[in-house]
Amino acid sequence: MRATRYAVVVLALALAGCTGSDGDGGGDPSPSPSSDSPASTPSSPTSSTPPPTSADPASLDWEPVPGPVKDTVTRGGGWTITVKGNGASWLLTGPKGSTGGGAPGYRVSDALLDGDWAVVVLQDRTEQQPSRAEVTDLATGKTFVVDGRSDVPTTNGGTWALGGGHLLHATVSKGAYCTADVDLAARTSTVGWCAPKRHGFNGAQLAPGGPSVLSFDSGRPACRTLMALDGADATPFEGVPDCSAWDGLRTEDGAVWSVIPDEHRIEEAHLYATAGGQQSDLGPGTAGTLTWCGGSAWFVRDPQRDGDPAALMRWSPDAGLSVAYESPAGRAFLTAPRCGGDAITVTTMAESGDEQVSAALS
Repeated sequence: MRATRYAVVVLALALAGCTGSDGDGGGDPSPSPSSDSPASTPSSPTSSTPPPTSADPASLDWEPVPGPVKDTVTRGGGWTITVKGNGASWLLTGPKGSTGGGAPGYRVSDALLDGDWAVVVLQDRTEQQPSRAEVTDLATGKTFVVDGRSDVPTTNGGTWALGGGHLLHATVSKGAYCTADVDLAARTSTVGWCAPKRHGFNGAQLAPGGPSVLSFDSGRPACRTLMALDGADATPFEGVPDCSAWDGLRTEDGAVWSVIPDEHRIEEAHLYATAGGQQSDLGPGTAGTLTWCGGSAWFVRDPQRDGDPAALMRWSPDAGLSVAYESPAGRAFLTAPRCGGDAITVTTMAESGDEQVSAALS
């Protein structure tokens, strides 16, 4: 089997970290094990949703994705983004034709699709030049670029999120590490919230309740705080224990988030959700995999016991928690799910064989 899920999670979040001038940016929020930092204890939920133990009988219709599993595919709305295994090139195909490419010295760091827009982000392999986002309007097939020469420039690396006709990325403004909001239809950008000095952020999400990021300081281990963004303002998520957060997104009347119960095992998260003023315990999950798609929150749960499958979990305020997909038999782990607007795709790495599957969402 390939490299463990844990290495994948840590690497992904390290790449999403930031640097800023004069120490204003942060670094990788992954905490360093320390006997001086006891594990945080999540707050007790006011109501509980017991984690299911088997797949929902009315599970989604999962279909194999054609092509090599080493190529990362995101599908939705009749469109497909394919990123070649090493990130050297990408291809977007759909009803309006196809486009794609790559650039010497750059790799694809993000490939985002939401039914209206496709965004492919190219990052300088030497981490010296600002990232470049190739944006495609799926209704017309027209493209434009967001890069270091845009009105609000990109920076090297950083976090990206797509949703609701907006693109969120990192920028440096007046020496501070900040969020930037691109109105894709208008092609205008604005500077949003700026992290305090010696702080950074990653883990950007654009969900129905609005944008959010994971803020962290320069400590070892870092103190991590989920922040709900409203323009230039940021407010910590309610009910999340200090410094223990990892993933977080905002729903229309609540939120979904994860915490790390044991700072010595940062890949192992525990998830919670609020809706209508009630908090639910969603059980264990894998850090760095929380995604919003098709009106639901999705996250990966690694095997909890020998012989258990890895699972893709689905939660919504109306339907509660269910198992949407389980890996084949044998040792396995799943990548973070990839949303395409009206479809979701996940890749399984398993001893019995790797697979990449996608399902349409009603």
